Amino acid sequence: MKYRIGLISGDGIGPEIISGARKVLDKTASVYGHEFEYKELLLGGASIDKTGEPITPETIEGAKASDAVLMGSIGGDARTSHWYRLEPSKRPEAGLLGIRKALGLFANLRPAVLYDELSGACPLKAELIEGGFDIMIMRELTGGLYFGERKTTVENGLRTAVDTLTYNENEIRRIAVKAFEIAGKRRGRVCSVDKANVLDSSRLWRAVVEEVAKDYPGTELTHMLVDNCAMQLVRDPRQFDVILTENMFGDILSDEASMITGSIGMLASASLNDTSFGLYEPSHGSAPDIAGQDKANPIATILSAAMLLRFSLDLQKEADAVENAVLKVLKDGYRTADIMSEGLKCTGTQEMASLISERIG
Repeated sequence: MKYRIGLISGDGIGPEIISGARKVLDKTASVYGHEFEYKELLLGGASIDKTGEPITPETIEGAKASDAVLMGSIGGDARTSHWYRLEPSKRPEAGLLGIRKALGLFANLRPAVLYDELSGACPLKAELIEGGFDIMIMRELTGGLYFGERKTTVENGLRTAVDTLTYNENEIRRIAVKAFEIAGKRRGRVCSVDKANVLDSSRLWRAVVEEVAKDYPGTELTHMLVDNCAMQLVRDPRQFDVILTENMFGDILSDEASMITGSIGMLASASLNDTSFGLYEPSHGSAPDIAGQDKANPIATILSAAMLLRFSLDLQKEADAVENAVLKVLKDGYRTADIMSEGLKCTGTQEMASLISERIG
């Protein structure tokens, strides 16, 4: 089969980790008899430098013409990069928000899995993580504070900023349906996270999620306030299966979950719309301090490519093969610097990708 994959290398370590993931995808295609046709797309700082804009109509159209898009990382060091001297709507992150909106990518999936081989890198006590954990954080991606109206004014001599948090029931319902569908293929438990003791938007969120739950009687629904969830993730992460939450809460909780897995360099993500199309990217940032040094961990991007195979191309055994290859490399004792432990073999970005590629098939 022939598939069209858009590639957004982006900024910082993006080109390196995308190169590594492409190596793994090419090996997968060779072993399983597929053809992947790639189209390079600009976004973020790389797009600003070439076109003056963080996202262009050409990138949006190129993404829409693809079966899925694999992205590296967007942005730079806000303290030193010339991109952050631009107005907010012209900065790299505006491109990321723009492509999510243009493609209708409302459902963000961020798995947080603790591998046995990396349990020593987890900052939690051993008794809290015995047996590991496997959490799927489902974050609503196109609503809430990040997309609400905002303004900064001067009132009575004081600078005043306003950000608006808005959700309608349809936005909540569609992400809730996705969460229940995915929970049904996992362990059958959804924990909906909100701030319903304070926010009207959260009270609507909770009410709509409860309505959706009635259509999934085989799936258990619980509710948790976001501050308690942040605490429970470090108290007992094993209690969670699928965490369903709104945009900003999901942004924060998924980063917290990433650190209890040992390294954010291990965590993939997928952003889906209401078709099979998705944008796939690692959860970490562009790490400009190590860009171009062959130090970046490509595993999160490679696992994002596995999610691309699974969710957008419906290539289940191919996705399994990539994930199993990652596990084999870890069992064989290879590590990048961010997950390195004494007595193991430290490797660079491209060698790690090659080692994973060699174990496919």
